[in-house]
Amino acid sequence: MKFKTPLISILFLLILSACVQEIGGANPTPVVLEVKDQSQVYAEREVGITPSPAPFQFSLPTPGAEPISAWRPPLYPIPWAMSTYDHFYFARPIAADQINWPIADYRYGGIFFKNVVHTGVDIDAEDGAPIMAASPGTVVWAGWGLFTETPGNEKDPYGLAVVIRHDFGYNNQKLYTVYAHMSKIIGVVGQHVETGDLIGLVGATGATTGPHVHFEVRLSSNSFHHTLNPELWIAPPQGWGVLVGRLMDTKGDPISHMEVRLIPEEFKKIYVVKTYGSGGAINPDPYYNENLVLGDLPAGIYKVSISFDKKEKQTWVEIFPGQVTYFTFKGDNGFGSERPPAPTLEFLPELPSTPTP
Repeated sequence: MKFKTPLISILFLLILSACVQEIGGANPTPVVLEVKDQSQVYAEREVGITPSPAPFQFSLPTPGAEPISAWRPPLYPIPWAMSTYDHFYFARPIAADQINWPIADYRYGGIFFKNVVHTGVDIDAEDGAPIMAASPGTVVWAGWGLFTETPGNEKDPYGLAVVIRHDFGYNNQKLYTVYAHMSKIIGVVGQHVETGDLIGLVGATGATTGPHVHFEVRLSSNSFHHTLNPELWIAPPQGWGVLVGRLMDTKGDPISHMEVRLIPEEFKKIYVVKTYGSGGAINPDPYYNENLVLGDLPAGIYKVSISFDKKEKQTWVEIFPGQVTYFTFKGDNGFGSERPPAPTLEFLPELPSTPTP
């Protein structure tokens, strides 16, 4: 652009410089604000802080492989019991550097495979991963045919399985653990094993849709009909706890297969679990008499939400580190948190003895 006089050119340049200073301040270079996540922006708006007019630059990490279990703390040492009537006596059958928690859709008391009630928990793991003894004991079964009690039956739903009778009991009764669907058995009948000893490899034999270990706890008898919920027996991660509930109708009868939603106060994840299905093979704990267990919960405040009589019912619970949180629901009478009465002296458990080196 040409101007007729130098004075007009000088005035134009001065006006242009003033505009730049007004827009950019002392530093006309645009300021880039790095924000780690969008919640930071929302938080600033909520407290009334005016966002910078400068453009935002969102720096997001490149998605990588989901961590296996590094985000979970180590398990409490066994035996672990914060309450007189608890019994976290067993370690996980899968090593801590692998996925070692129950699959959410395959918990104790679920109904699968044409109304068959699930008598254990399924723990996901890679094919060929080592399976370890959950506590000291003697191998009393190793092979095919555990469910049908027919040795060598390769059509048995448990597939290749190992059973350990443990060196300690509960309430003067023997304790057994079951490890099923193996690809290879390493333990042999009569062998004494210690916690963590290798007894087999993860597989998909028997009635299963993929590699995992089916883990059971049996009380008094090595029988399909003498199981208890393993999530009340395996030690939780340190700083985490277990939710136990008894959900009933107004008459006091247990409600089967009711969906229960557990929502953390921070709303990071919603947990969904169902009450036990009806079936003779499902047995509640002698003390809690529960029909719902949800283990491996980080300590904190949670909202419990259910649907009863076409109405939403809610309550709040607190999960404590290494402990059981207990609640009840009784139809029109609503929720409660009172624990069951103390059992009689005859009920008191036989605590595990210290294994001989």
